[in-house]
Amino acid sequence: MFKKKLVIVGVLLLVAIVPTPVLAHTPLCSCYEGGNDTVICEGGFSDGSSAAGVAVRVVNEDGKVIVKGKMDDFSEFVFDKPEGPYKVIFDAGPGHEVEIKGEEITE
Repeated sequence: MFKKKLVIVGVLLLVAIVPTPVLAHTPLCSCYEGGNDTVICEGGFSDGSSAAGVAVRVVNEDGKVIVKGKMDDFSEFVFDKPEGPYKVIFDAGPGHEVEIKGEEITE
């Protein structure tokens, strides 16, 4: 009986000491034309996490921010389509950015 308890305690200590891998979640974002000169972007993460509150920026070809905001409670961001070249930046933090060029956004 004592040996069985010792083995269980040993296993529990081993599990507590050995580092477990951190589960990565890749940011995902796609945008499409929503009609009436609007663009709709939908975001999320590969582990199924919501993107609600994630920062989104729309920048022109000079890198100037022309629209900024956050994903709503449905992980969506809607904005008026700008004139000229632009790109959408879904910014979930360092190493978790997705950039989408305006020319790639279609219906």
